[in-house]
Parts: sequence; C-alpha cells; structure tokens
Amino acid sequence: MKLLRKILFPFSGLYYIITLLRNKAYDLGYLSYKEYPLPIICIGNLNTGGTGKSPMTEYFIQLLKDEYHIATLSRGYGRKTKGYLQVFADSLAKNVGDEPLQFARKFKDVIVAVCEDRRLGISQLLQRTPSPEMIILDDAYQHRKVKAGFQVVLTAYQDLYVNDYLLPVGNLREPRSGVDRADVIIVTKCPEGISKRERETVIRKLKPASHQKVYFTTISYDEFFMSDDTKLPVSELKNKKITLVTGIANPTPLVSHLQDLGLHFEHKSYKDHHNFALSEIKTLETCECIVTTEKDYVRLSPLLKNKQLYYLPIKVSFVSNEASFDKQILDFVKDFN
Repeated sequence: MKLLRKILFPFSGLYYIITLLRNKAYDLGYLSYKEYPLPIICIGNLNTGGTGKSPMTEYFIQLLKDEYHIATLSRGYGRKTKGYLQVFADSLAKNVGDEPLQFARKFKDVIVAVCEDRRLGISQLLQRTPSPEMIILDDAYQHRKVKAGFQVVLTAYQDLYVNDYLLPVGNLREPRSGVDRADVIIVTKCPEGISKRERETVIRKLKPASHQKVYFTTISYDEFFMSDDTKLPVSELKNKKITLVTGIANPTPLVSHLQDLGLHFEHKSYKDHHNFALSEIKTLETCECIVTTEKDYVRLSPLLKNKQLYYLPIKVSFVSNEASFDKQILDFVKDFN
C-alpha cells in the first residue's frame, strides 16, 4: 500500500492543483455561481461516500417539514437516466437512485427530485406551483455553480478528512482547505458514549475556523425490522436462517450491531449503490430470510418477489447540543430574508 501511494502521489498532486485552482477561481469570481431567493442548505463531505449523508438529510427534513414546504435535490447517483426527474414513492431505484427513492417513500409531503445539473434542478423546482419554500441539496458540496446559503460538511469519526489524502491516493474530493466554506462540521458515526475529552481531541484535530461550529452524532438503530407491510421484533428473527445483504460504503457498524443483537447470519457485501445483476438476484431468491439496509431495500424489494426481506431503519442522534444545532438551522431559514 505504501508503494502504491508513492506511485500515485504525483497524480494526487496534479489533482490538488486542479481542484485548488478551481476553488480559487470561484472564490475570486473568475468562475460564476448563482444565488437564489430562498434558503438552500447543502449537505456534503470532502471524502467520497460513507459519512452518513442520507440519515442527516432525513434529520433536516424531519426538523423542517412541518413548518416549510421542502424540496430535496440529489444527483441520483447510480441511476440509468439523465436530466431532471421528480421522484415518487413508486419510482424505480434504477431510474432515480436509491437514496432519493428512500426519501420519497418516507416523506410523502416533500418534493424529491434528481438532477445532475443542480442549477437546472433548482430552476425546475422553482417553476412548480406552489414552489418550495426551501431546498435541501444532498451531496452537492463540490457543486459550486450553486451558492447555498448554509453549508454542512460531514466527516466520519473513524475516517476524519484531516487524516485522509486527495484522490487517487486517498478519498478526498478536494483539498482539506475546502472545509473552510462550511458553516458547520458534523462528526458522524461516533461511538456510543464518546466522552467530552474525546470530542475535544477531535475538534483540535479538525481546527475549525472561528465561524464554524462542530457537532457530534451517532447512528441509532430501530428496535424493529421493517418491510412494506411488516414490523418484526428482533426475537422473531433469532431462529431464522438470515442472509445480510449490504451495498453501502461501510457495513461494519451494521454487522456489529446485528451481532450484538445475537443474530447469526451470512453476510453478502457489495459495493456502494450496487446494481444487482440477474444472476445475483437468482442467488438471493434462494435465501430463506434477507436483512438489509433501507437504501438497499428500495433497490431489492421490486426484484425479490414473495421473499422475507426486511430492513433495519436508522436515524441520527446528536451526542450533545442538539437543541443548539436545531436552533442554528431554524434561525437560518427564518432569517434568510
């Protein structure tokens, strides 16, 4: 691995120069960005995937949906279509992406849309009647053609961006200095019971700017396994032959949680946003009981008919200062104009 890094470092250096010059061009006005007359919140990261953007986006939706008419706009990663599409609960993941479909199935009163061109996507949303009162951009931190009013950067506790390298040596999409654009930094997937001293150590590593606040969150798992029409307690699965199927960046926390629950299972792990081939579906059809993640569920459920297929919902929980975070977001939206 060390030898490979040495070989790739020149390419990483070139990538650094390109991304740094691009950011400077936007900062100095040589490249243009567009601002919009409504509050836009951008949720993103410096690393490629695995920081928990989807549950954080859902947290924002839950926080704001009762007060505002919300739209979410994603790229729709992994979809086989192009351009602007509205996402509905009965859409197919292959057409709109798994995470947007997850949002649409869960939040019926929220407009969910996908478009790789965020400017085009926003213009389409604003032409709606009624138009949204605010927009949440999912995974658009590097999409600088749009200037969001509030920027959120996520970084996983076990994979802090300050310990990472630029592509292709590491997983950073842009230099670490790019974090300076963020209003808040959220350290996600923290261990339960993380101490104040441990949090202070992380903050010292991150060295936030004076205008930035740092928050810490954990992932909380639901007590019940779910399907479209079923809600099962853990005890119902303990005597079943279970296959765990994951197509996410880091399945380790889920694997550990299921083991802690006393479940025994075979684990079939695929890459993030994996599109299942027909041969793989045929193999999964032979499994007695499948447990998966929520975003994998929206891809698998139309493909696996009459199977015992369940997902375990997750949500974001703040380690501390949740009220302070909520107030910061609500104040931004309220005071935007």
